[in-house]
Amino acid sequence: MTDSTDLKMTVYSSLFVALIAVGAFIAVPIGPVPIVLQNMFVLLAGLLLGPVWGLACVAVYLIIGLAGLPVFAGGTSGLGKLFGPTGGYLLGYLPCVFITASVSKALGKKPAFDILAMVLGSLIVYSAGVPWLKAVTGMSLEKAVMAGMVPFLIGDALKIVAAAFLAKSLRPLMKL
Repeated sequence: MTDSTDLKMTVYSSLFVALIAVGAFIAVPIGPVPIVLQNMFVLLAGLLLGPVWGLACVAVYLIIGLAGLPVFAGGTSGLGKLFGPTGGYLLGYLPCVFITASVSKALGKKPAFDILAMVLGSLIVYSAGVPWLKAVTGMSLEKAVMAGMVPFLIGDALKIVAAAFLAKSLRPLMKL
């Protein structure tokens, strides 16, 4: 990569860190896990930034939240969030963004394949978040699925479709 490409990707990655943080502030509390837009921006970062820059972006987001900046859902932060009910979902963003980006890239960055990539990424977040929620709260697996996954499926489907349209529109502008 050239220096100008690195600079451009650094700027885009920084923008996505901010978007993920803003997405966390748009939260609807419905139980131990709120409805947020941050996961849409994590998925979109994967589609637009690729596996390496997307992973770096999400890692920076998690690090600044763990360091105390109020960037997690509801304006929270800190190590306590990582060990709380939403910790598995937060950590799940790392493999989610990487897999979403890798699958999208491998399949040619087409909207239908982007949707497939984001569905896989979302499943990764749930596969990390639901068992974590079960372990931290002592819920049964069935209750954890009902509290930490089922209420989010329709909204996640809508966010995936919106992110696919955004990616299709933004890729030419970003020259990616």
